[in-house]
Amino acid sequence: MDKPVIRVAVVGAGFVGSALIEMLSDPSRHVALVDAATAPIELVGVAVRDLSKHRAGIANELLTSDAQSLCEREDLDILVEVAGGIEPARSLIETALGRGVSVVTANKSLMAACGTDLARLAHENGADLFYEAAVGGGIPILRALRTSLAGERIDRVMGIVNGTTNFILSKMTSEASDYEEVLAEAQALGYAEADPSADVEAHDAAAKVQILSSLAFGTGLYGEEISREGITGIRLVDVEFARRAGYVIKLLGVAERVGEFGISRRVHPAMIDVDHPLASVHGAMNAVFVEGTKAGPLMWLGQGAGGAPTATAVLGDVLDAARNKVSGRHDVPFMVDTTLHSVSAGDLSSVFYISIDVLDRPGVLAAVAGVFGNHGVSIQSMEQSGFADEARLSFLTHHARSSDVDATMQELSGLESVDSIGACIRVIEGGTQ
Repeated sequence: MDKPVIRVAVVGAGFVGSALIEMLSDPSRHVALVDAATAPIELVGVAVRDLSKHRAGIANELLTSDAQSLCEREDLDILVEVAGGIEPARSLIETALGRGVSVVTANKSLMAACGTDLARLAHENGADLFYEAAVGGGIPILRALRTSLAGERIDRVMGIVNGTTNFILSKMTSEASDYEEVLAEAQALGYAEADPSADVEAHDAAAKVQILSSLAFGTGLYGEEISREGITGIRLVDVEFARRAGYVIKLLGVAERVGEFGISRRVHPAMIDVDHPLASVHGAMNAVFVEGTKAGPLMWLGQGAGGAPTATAVLGDVLDAARNKVSGRHDVPFMVDTTLHSVSAGDLSSVFYISIDVLDRPGVLAAVAGVFGNHGVSIQSMEQSGFADEARLSFLTHHARSSDVDATMQELSGLESVDSIGACIRVIEGGTQ
């Protein structure tokens, strides 16, 4: 008996879309793809913005600029959306899901903004919504959370989920280079956009944290704002202090339980103990560290971006969706746990590193220490370095509430003797904390 054919359409033919189409069209992988999908896969259309642009490896008859019509094809089984952005991606996906067409997307911004509603629409129409490539490129972390760890009570998910910022911080650490210098290098190499704000101001990582949290804990994907701090305020002096103290600085995305029903979701720079597994993740690599009640600490490491790694994750989702189509089933989407509530980052405690530049004159240190005391922030250690008539003070605190540290920084900024406020960075101590 002939196998049914699974018809796939792709919206977007950039780096990811082109790599996916190449994988689907590779004759040497045909048998393996049929085995994995339990049916032959036929590419029936590719929607692009500019039909005049030459696209190697894509037959002209497959190309169209009418993505809406492609989504409305009567014979379509799976829609792959790799164009990005909120619109028209959302409308196209809703059209497909509403007709029972399964959807595979790499669109982290869209999933963070309305993933719960899209998952519900998929379920109501007997379709799948898969989005492995939305977090961590080729790292199969979402599949692990959705299947392998589905029965585990997860306490914390913490990771380096933005390759651009990890490249920048790694270079600052290894080459003692300034932020602006390394950012320019990242842009020249294609790791950072001309406008790098989505990466360096942590918008990208925040969307990924929301997606990880939804699968780890059952929080909803409704576009809720989470605590977010980028890396633009980190200076070489901070990186060097971290090295001397036995830490490295990374931009971390964190989702963790606080008590029985609280969930904290946040993105911020952190000083990590050099013995922590995440400390050794260099360059543009991504890594996600999961702590479970029974399974203990687990870590996934790999390429977090790039056409081929991301397309590999997309292809895995296509094969999953194809198998489900052949068997006449679909995956039940993640459930939202309505008993959970968000815990403000200001309510959490941590050790903090704080640096400030002050005028080098008598009484300044006493005045600064007094501000710490005003807000109940205890100083663990202090380092002073002088240059001309100024001095840089670098502090490590004992455990303190984030809101108290914020109030301390606010008051310090108003002191006449304080020239500028530098970094305020959480410290994660211990090898697996």
